[in-house]
Amino acid sequence: MNLFNGKAKFITSATKIEECPPDEFPEVCFAGRSNVGKSSLINAIVNRKNIARTSNVPGKTQQMNYYQIGDDCFFVDLPGYGFAKVPKKERERWGRSIRKYLSERESLRLILSVIDARHEPSALDQDFFYWLASNEMPFCVLMSKADKLSNNKFAQSKKAVKNILAEMNIEVPILGYSASSRKGIPEIQELIQDFIKE
Repeated sequence: MNLFNGKAKFITSATKIEECPPDEFPEVCFAGRSNVGKSSLINAIVNRKNIARTSNVPGKTQQMNYYQIGDDCFFVDLPGYGFAKVPKKERERWGRSIRKYLSERESLRLILSVIDARHEPSALDQDFFYWLASNEMPFCVLMSKADKLSNNKFAQSKKAVKNILAEMNIEVPILGYSASSRKGIPEIQELIQDFIKE
């Protein structure tokens, strides 16, 4: 089985769990702050330039965007959190919809929590890690833009993330990657395949 042969297509956008497609395929979702690069990551994983629409405008993804990957699974790009220019009521609505999706979607196999390798996880990132762990959800942390750091600096950043998680008694995979150079993408593909196969 090779999920990542370029056979990927956009299916639909959902604002709440009731609008999600029938859960016939296992799902992997991508979560993180606005503009952290979730769409670029999806494109890199499926070896397509613009299957997921990337934007320089934070807060652009306002629904759960569904992509069908071959005949094997769905990728779900969640709305980014922490973008101040979106009205508070709208942010709260997204938050409720996302929590409901994460905790009730039967076909969800893995949550990829994307953070920027150049910065320490924000309070929102840390709250999200804690919430996922408290609800016993399968997740891993992906550190984007790893190519912007020297190997030494990246190792320091990764250790800092590991320590933050350890303080919460969380032990999950932490992988670094670059969507542009594709460094680390094969490891992420492998991780996803392992969860999809289960």
